[in-house]
Amino acid sequence: MSEYLLLIYGDESEWINPTPELGDKMMKGHAEFGERHGQSIRGGNALQPTSTATTVRESSPGQFVVTDGAFAETKEALAGYYLVEAANLDEALAMAKQIPIFSGGVEVRPIRVFD
Repeated sequence: MSEYLLLIYGDESEWINPTPELGDKMMKGHAEFGERHGQSIRGGNALQPTSTATTVRESSPGQFVVTDGAFAETKEALAGYYLVEAANLDEALAMAKQIPIFSGGVEVRPIRVFD
């Protein structure tokens, strides 16, 4: 079995303050996803808005710049993730298709293992 990170992206303005109906629908959808794939989920969380992010960049060897906010402006922000175990990419993609999202998409990325 391999591990995959399912990265959930979407329009941040839609998920920061959703309508009660949409918020309830999303919470129910994620609960159902968790019930359906509980044996494969190794972790996961929703993320705070990009306005709460802090970015660290090395400006020169041993010197760092710390800035408020996310690294890049984009229409879609990383909203959350699931770390899952799957037999192969096809199985991970099948799980990703079941993640409820407001808009945007789900990036599926294999976890790199160093021996």
